[in-house]
Amino acid sequence: MASLEEIMAKAKAVLRRRGASVDDAHDLVQEAFVRINDYERSRSVQSREAIFVRTAINLSLDQARRQKRAPFSPSVSWTDIADSTPLPDEAMLQRARLQHLQAGIQQLNERTRRILLCKRLEGLSTQEIADQENMSCAAIEKQVARATLTLMKWMDGW
Repeated sequence: MASLEEIMAKAKAVLRRRGASVDDAHDLVQEAFVRINDYERSRSVQSREAIFVRTAINLSLDQARRQKRAPFSPSVSWTDIADSTPLPDEAMLQRARLQHLQAGIQQLNERTRRILLCKRLEGLSTQEIADQENMSCAAIEKQVARATLTLMKWMDGW
């Protein structure tokens, strides 16, 4: 005799082969379990596995009929329709943070600012910047690290 977990796994596999999604198969098997549990309280069952799988299949057929009759009913989740644009106060705060960062970048000496912007904004490699500035790669990396640390301290609390 198969365990309940094995029966549920078999029912899910049958539903998946019939085209149900993983989530739908899981929900249908849970619903089948509830219905069979109620049914077994008043009646005896010869094959729990057979009635379980048949009930899950019937529930999936019922679900398909409901969706066919009412195709206009939404089957999208809230994440599909959620607006990801920031709220006005969040946008204002982000603009203020950006302005503060720009002021911090202006506080850097010109060479350090140029190196940092080449590295972070323009995406140049350390070697390309070193060639451009007539410096070693290690010196460029130190400049970028110092500038980053300075800006992190500048932005602390923002």
